[in-house]
Amino acid sequence: MSRQLVLTALPGLPSIQPGDDLAGLIRQGLARADLKLVTGDVLVIAQKIISKAEGRQCLLSSVQPSARADQLANETGKDPRLVELILRESRQVLRWRPGVLIVEHRLGFVCANAGIDHSNVEGEEDSVLLLPKDPDASAQAMRKALTDADGPAPGILIIDSHGRAWRMGTVGVAIGLAGLPGLLDLRGTPDLYGRKLEVTQVGLADELAAAGSLLLGQAGEGTPVVHVRGLPYPLRDASLGELIRPESEDLFR
Repeated sequence: MSRQLVLTALPGLPSIQPGDDLAGLIRQGLARADLKLVTGDVLVIAQKIISKAEGRQCLLSSVQPSARADQLANETGKDPRLVELILRESRQVLRWRPGVLIVEHRLGFVCANAGIDHSNVEGEEDSVLLLPKDPDASAQAMRKALTDADGPAPGILIIDSHGRAWRMGTVGVAIGLAGLPGLLDLRGTPDLYGRKLEVTQVGLADELAAAGSLLLGQAGEGTPVVHVRGLPYPLRDASLGELIRPESEDLFR
C-alpha cells in the first residue's frame, strides 16, 4: 500500500491582530476545510500570525539606536533603528555585508537579520515584526488549546523562512514545535541491504516545515496554517533544541 502525505491550507483565516484567539480561528479554518483532527495530525503555522497575536510588532520610530547599531548600519546600509532591534534579538553578530546581518538569534539558531521582517505587516510604514519570544511555549500553548478533553493532541510546528549555508534560496524551517519529533535518529536502522545506518539523522521538523511552506507561500497567499495528515512517524514530545547544531560542530562559525 502506497504511503501518502496530505497537506491542506486552511481557508478563510482573517488578518491577525494582537490578542486574537488563534486556536479558535484555526478551529474555524479546519471546519471550513471539512477537517476534524485525528491522531497523528500536525498543524504547520507561519510564525507571523503567532507574532502578531502575541503583539510582537514594533515601530522603528520608537527605537533609539546604540553606537554599535550606528556602526553596523553604516557598514550594511541598513536603518540603524532596525539594526538596533536585530542586536537586541541576537546573542552575537557573526557576519555582515551590505544589506544583511547574519546573527546567532537569542533562540539559538543562525539566521539573517534576527528574523525581523517588514513584509505582510499591517500598520505604520515603519512597522516591523519580531519573532515570538518563546516559539516552543507558543506551540505548546496552541497544542493544548486545540486538544479536546476526549480528542487527539495535534503536533504543532511554528515555522519561518531561512537561507542556508550551502545553497541558494530560502526554505521553511522549524523555530518552535510541540508534540512531534524535531530530529529523527535513524542510526542503527538497516538499509535495503541490511547494512546499519551509522550517521543518519533526519531534520524531520524542518522537512515538514519546508513542505508546509509551499502552501503557506511567501507573498500574498493569505494561508498561514497548513493541516498535515499521514506523517509516517509517530508523534512525541520535543523542542527546537533538537535541531540546533552545537557551536563546536558548526563549521561555518
